[in-house]
Amino acid sequence: MIKIFLNINCYVLCMMCFIFNLAAQEIPYVKVLFQNSTMPESYYFSEVAYEGKSWIRNINHKIPITENYAFTPGNSLLFEYISAKEGSWNVDVSYDALRGMDYFVEADHISFWLYLEDVSAKQSLPDLSLILEENQTENSIALSDYTLNSQVNSWHQIVLPLKAFKTALKTKDIKGIKFSQSAESNEIQRFYIDQIEFLPELKKQSPISEVPKLIKTEGYERHIDVHWESVKDASVRYVKIYRQEAQNEYNYVGIQSPWIDGFTDYIGESSAKKYNYKISYLDNRYNETSASQVLKAETKKMTDDELLDMIQQSHLRYYWDGAEPNSGLALENIPGRTSMIATGASGFGIMAIIVGVHRKFIAREEAVDRFLKITRFLNKADRFHGVYPHFLDGSTGKTVPFFGSRDNGGDLVETSFLMQGLLTVRQFFDKNNQKEKEIRETITKLWEAVEWDWYKRYPDSEFLLWHWSPDQEWTINHKLIGWNETMITYFLAIASPKHEIPASMYYSGWASPSQEAQDYRINWGKTKDGSLYENGNTYYGNQLPVGVSNGGPLFFTHYSYLGLNPHKITDTYCNYFENNKRIAEINLRYYIENPKNYQGYGDDFWGLTASDGPKNYAANEPNINNDEGKMTPTGALSSFTYTPEASMKALKNYYFNYGEHLYGYYGFYDAIALNDNWRSSLFMGLNQAPPVIMIENYRSGLLWGLFMKNEDVQIALAKINSEKKID
Repeated sequence: MIKIFLNINCYVLCMMCFIFNLAAQEIPYVKVLFQNSTMPESYYFSEVAYEGKSWIRNINHKIPITENYAFTPGNSLLFEYISAKEGSWNVDVSYDALRGMDYFVEADHISFWLYLEDVSAKQSLPDLSLILEENQTENSIALSDYTLNSQVNSWHQIVLPLKAFKTALKTKDIKGIKFSQSAESNEIQRFYIDQIEFLPELKKQSPISEVPKLIKTEGYERHIDVHWESVKDASVRYVKIYRQEAQNEYNYVGIQSPWIDGFTDYIGESSAKKYNYKISYLDNRYNETSASQVLKAETKKMTDDELLDMIQQSHLRYYWDGAEPNSGLALENIPGRTSMIATGASGFGIMAIIVGVHRKFIAREEAVDRFLKITRFLNKADRFHGVYPHFLDGSTGKTVPFFGSRDNGGDLVETSFLMQGLLTVRQFFDKNNQKEKEIRETITKLWEAVEWDWYKRYPDSEFLLWHWSPDQEWTINHKLIGWNETMITYFLAIASPKHEIPASMYYSGWASPSQEAQDYRINWGKTKDGSLYENGNTYYGNQLPVGVSNGGPLFFTHYSYLGLNPHKITDTYCNYFENNKRIAEINLRYYIENPKNYQGYGDDFWGLTASDGPKNYAANEPNINNDEGKMTPTGALSSFTYTPEASMKALKNYYFNYGEHLYGYYGFYDAIALNDNWRSSLFMGLNQAPPVIMIENYRSGLLWGLFMKNEDVQIALAKINSEKKID
C-alpha cells in the first residue's frame, strides 16, 4: 500500500532567521550548489578554463566528478591541477536554477566538505569568489585561510562567512561560486569537494528525538525501493540510507530529503540477490542518529506485466505520496514550490489515482478519503466564472500568478484537463454510500459551474480564449486554435450541460481554416505544413492527415486523450487514434534516423515532447530546428496505446541501461540529454501521470471507458458528429 503522508521540509523551518507567514508564502529551501552530479564523469553546471602553463583536469570544459570519494553518495567534484607562475585556471560551479525553487533560507555562510589526499595541497588551494548576475564576481578570499585544521584522508567541513566576501546580497542573488588559481605549485595537486550549500548560522540545536523506522522494502529487477515512516522532527536535515550485501559491511548508498518517505536504490544487477537495509537521520551539522531496524529485500527477474506495474506504481507516488498535503492535489514539480498546486497536472494525477485503485496499489477507501479532501478544496478555491487558475496555493486555495502578473485569472485549458479527470472520477466512484455520493455531487457542481461560453468573449466569437483576468480581463487574448493539446477544451465546452458552446465552434475554432488560424499555425510551426489544420504531407513514410509541421511534440497526442478515446473521435479530416499513432511513429522514426547525430537516439530511446531541459523548459519536436538532443521518458511511455512494441522497448532501455541515472522514487526523471551529460533533477506534474494513464488505457481501456460513459460526453460526441455531417 502506498503511504498517504507528505512531509514538508521541517528542517528549514527551524533554520529560518525570521518568521514567514506560512499560510500565504512558500516554505524556503536551503540553497544547495552541489550535492551530487546526476550524470557520470562530469558536472554539467560547471565551467572550466585555464591558460598559459597552468592546467586543470576537465571533460569538455566541465569539472570531473568521482565516485571513489563522496561525503554524501554518490559522487564529489574532483579538482586536479597545476598552478604555474605563468598561467591561471578557474572553475565556475553554478546553481541549477530549478523551476519553482525560488524561495531560500537567508544564508550567512557557505559550507562545503573538503577531502585532501596530501598535506602539500593545502598551500595551493584556490581563491573563492561569488558569482552574481551576468557572471559578475564579488571579492575573493583564500580557501587556504580556512583549512588550517583540515586533516588529510578525511572529510572536513569548511565554513566561509559571506561577510568575508564583503557582500550584503540575498541568497537568491548568488548564482554560484568561482574557484581561481592562487598560490603557485608546479606539481599536480588534487582535492575533492562535496555538499556545497548556503546556510544560516548553525546554532546549537536540540538532538533529534525521533527514532527512524523503516516500513517496508520492495525488490525489483534492478532496484530496491526503501520506505520509511514519515519524518516529523524539525531537526532532521536528511535521511541516510545503508545497504548490506551478504555478510559484508553496510555501505552508505544515499541521502534523501525528509519530506520524501522513501528512496530508490538502483543496484544495476538482474540476478536475484538479497540485501539488508537500515536508515538513520542527519541533523544540520551532519551529526547522525542511531540506526533503524533492519529490513530485508531481494531483487528478482520480472515479466513485462510486472515492469508495467512497477512503472505505473512509481509514477503514481508523485500524486499520492507527493501531493500537497492540505488539498491532496499535484505540485507543479518536485522539488519545487512546496504549496503551489497545478490545475492541469492535478487533473492528470486524479486519473492516475483511479489506476492505482484499479491495480490495487491503493485501497478504495483511502482513495475515497483523498477525493473528499480534493473536491472539498476545489469547491472553495478561487475560480473565475467557474474556471480555475493555472496555479493555486494549496494552503489557501488562492491564485498564484507564477507566470507573471497577467497570470492571475482563469485558465480554460488547465481547467479542461482538471475536468477531464473529475468526470472520470465521477464515473468511477459509483457506490451508493454517503462518501462516494458526496464526491459525485461535488464534481457535478464544479463541472456545471464552468462558464465555457463566457470564454468566447463575444457572443458571435468563432474561438474560445485561454485566459480571463478579473482586473485585466482579456489582455492575454490568446485564442485556442488547433492542432495542439486543446481539443479536450473545445470538446468539454460543447459537452457542458449549463454553459455549452455551439458544436459549430469545433470547426470554426479548434479546426478553423480561417486566415487568422492559418497565420497562427504558421507563426508557431514556422512552416505552412498543416496551416489549414489539414496537413496531408508524408513524413518518414507516414502520411499525416492533421498536424502543424510534422505533428509537433508528443504531448499533443496525450493530454486531450487521457479520457477522451481517440478511437471514437472521427471528424471531417481523420480518425484521431490513427492520426495520433502516425505522429508517434514520426517521432520514433525521427529518432531512428537521427539527423543531428545525437548520442543515444534510436528505436529504444525516443520521445520529443515538452519537458525540462539543460537550459530551460521547452516543447521539442521531431525536426532539426526543434530538436535539442533531449529525450523525455513520458514521450514514449505515454504513447503505449499508439506504439506498444516501441514503447516497451524504450521502457526496458530506460530502466535496464539508464536506470542508474534516470530512474528514481517517483519513476523516471523528466528528461535526459546525453550529449550534454545532463539529466533533469525534476519530476514534473504534467509528465509523471500520462504514462500511468496511457499504459492503463493500453492494458485495459479503463480511463477511456469511464470518461466516454459520461452522458454529457456522449451528447457532445453526437453533436460534433452531427455538425460534421452538416459540414
